Amino acid sequence: MRSFAEFLTAILFSLACCVECNADDLNRIRERGELVWAADQEGGAPYVFPDTENPSKVIGFEVELAEMVAGELGVKARFQQGQWERLPLLLGRSADCCINGIEMTPERSRDYRCSRPYYAFGLQFLAPKDGPLDAVNTLLHPGPQGPWRVGVLTGSAAEMWVSTQVNLFAVSYDNCVAATDHVVSGSIDAVLQDDCFVSWYSDRYPSLRAVGRPFDGGFYTILTSKSTPLLSAALNDALGTIITDGRLKQLYDRWDLAGHQQVTLVRHASEMIPAVRSSWIEFLYEVMPLLFQSAGMTVLLSFLSMPMAIGIGLAIAVGRLYGPPMVRPLLVGYVELVRGTPLMLQLYAIFFLLPMIGLTLPAIVAAIVGLTINYSSYESEIYRAGLRAVSPGQIEAAMSLGMTRRQALWKVVIPQAARIVMPAVTSDFIALFKDTSVCSVVTVIELTKRYSVLAMSTGRIVELSMITAILYLLMSWPMSMLVQRLENRLDTNRHYN
Repeated sequence: MRSFAEFLTAILFSLACCVECNADDLNRIRERGELVWAADQEGGAPYVFPDTENPSKVIGFEVELAEMVAGELGVKARFQQGQWERLPLLLGRSADCCINGIEMTPERSRDYRCSRPYYAFGLQFLAPKDGPLDAVNTLLHPGPQGPWRVGVLTGSAAEMWVSTQVNLFAVSYDNCVAATDHVVSGSIDAVLQDDCFVSWYSDRYPSLRAVGRPFDGGFYTILTSKSTPLLSAALNDALGTIITDGRLKQLYDRWDLAGHQQVTLVRHASEMIPAVRSSWIEFLYEVMPLLFQSAGMTVLLSFLSMPMAIGIGLAIAVGRLYGPPMVRPLLVGYVELVRGTPLMLQLYAIFFLLPMIGLTLPAIVAAIVGLTINYSSYESEIYRAGLRAVSPGQIEAAMSLGMTRRQALWKVVIPQAARIVMPAVTSDFIALFKDTSVCSVVTVIELTKRYSVLAMSTGRIVELSMITAILYLLMSWPMSMLVQRLENRLDTNRHYN
């Protein structure tokens, strides 16, 4: 009897500790005096975006919503910038909640706490007015060049819908504005966005038209961590209060978002049933084809970019050491400019700025050109060091045997320099495999980007991290072994000779 009483006491004490621990999530916010909410201001209006008159300040209907909700909790709202598809990773670290057009899905309901809806959205196609897309039914058939290329926001309901359609190919973007700009430039055929974004930017894109009416869609929710149940309940109460007293309707009307219709929809929205987590075997069966496909894209980008980077880098190194004096400053300027600017900025310039002057490159071509240009500057410095390591007497000896200066360079000096720089070039090649991840900014879905999308949509972050790491290792390790074998063979031949 005594042991049972002790057991019951221990259970009650544990429950009390849990309640106290759970209570801390809301108490900490109130003691801190602020609710930290995460969003991505790059997504644009009308959600969260920089004020044109004061770019250091963010505005938008979700900014005001966060202030209303925080006010109901008795604290102030503080904005935390994050990348849209990775916002949930900030929960419990640098943010208390996420408010940024986050769509309520069964997977998110399973992995996080979703508040009651605060906005109902529909999906809307945008296409050029003079283009062949004049109705949604047109998208059910192949386009003039195969599947229609449709721009979507990474990790959004639009991306999930497009990826299920046979005649549509989803081109993922990190923000809605960039996707719509590429419809105007002709890089893609259409864009599928939430209807509120389309309405807000209708004046900015007069050359585009809405194809059909909004369809499908869902609800926006405030996302919180599973470990903060009291905060989630308090947010629900706050939303209920501002719906009841009419402030939410006034907020939507102020941003021209059909306040009466919105409040009617979110007031009667039903709760979404959480998704069921699949087994490990089922999960592998679902994701491995996508990961292998994306790994293939990583290999393609690397094997097309690196040889061209080596060729350009070698030519620059030779030009700087042996070229005409008037050319050398230009080559130095090229190297310093490329090395001094980030790869991401160079990709942005190639993919987003060139269409403004009439030169539009496909995403994969832009990625290859960007990687080639970036790595050519580093390869030029590696080969310059290798060429300088070869004794000048080698050229003199070759010329004394009747070779021209050019023949001496290509047949005597450069082969020796190539042997010297082989370890450094191999290291750069392996680094290039990983740097292809930056190409996601130009809508190329390589391995890291696929990992990011799947991790956010499935919640299997640890498993996907392990699989992705193994795939990168399987891609880079054979190259390292091959070069090591080649080095040993060259060393053997050198000793033999």
